Amino acid sequence: MPVPARLAPLLAQFDFARQRLGDRMAGPLMDSGNGTEVQVGPMTDAEYLWEPGPGCWSVRRHADGPGPGATVLVGAGEFGRDTTPPPHPEPAPFTTIAWRLSHLAELLALRADHTNGSHSLTRDDYRVSGDVATAVKAFSAAADAWRDALLSADDEALDTVGHCTYPHGSDPEELFLDVVWWVNQEILHHGAEIALLRDLYRLGNAAS
Repeated sequence: MPVPARLAPLLAQFDFARQRLGDRMAGPLMDSGNGTEVQVGPMTDAEYLWEPGPGCWSVRRHADGPGPGATVLVGAGEFGRDTTPPPHPEPAPFTTIAWRLSHLAELLALRADHTNGSHSLTRDDYRVSGDVATAVKAFSAAADAWRDALLSADDEALDTVGHCTYPHGSDPEELFLDVVWWVNQEILHHGAEIALLRDLYRLGNAAS
């Protein structure tokens, strides 16, 4: 099925953003933003779980319970992600790379399921990764699933309210084209945050 003209630039933006984030986390090379390739080392588990200050939300073992200010560890398996039912704390807790990457992978995987899958998965079904290697693979798999969901959409689907039934957002009340745009900005802004945290971690280690 040909890609609808309105979807093509958003698909290209998604491909660039996910590739750049994946390279930024795994190395050995990444696009600096102007087409120049620069070297980057692979992320370590210590970096993935690094808490720059007190009160951070992160990924933790269910057996250890939630972190400061959180009341729930959401996710299946040994690990969960700190959260609390709405209303969330204000100001929002600072979150680790592990938290942000888990959030990104989960929203991609679940939205894919609620677009062209079973329309049944929730956060309680999503397996949270406790180490960076598993987390990066999970992000890549979730991004592939979301891309497949995009390729399944025609112009009618793009104009359909509730084409994606993702239960943890406003998707059931949104045009699918708007959901596609929203997912792109999630990858762009969380990807930038992860990149900055990598830089700060590197600088902190260099100073110590």
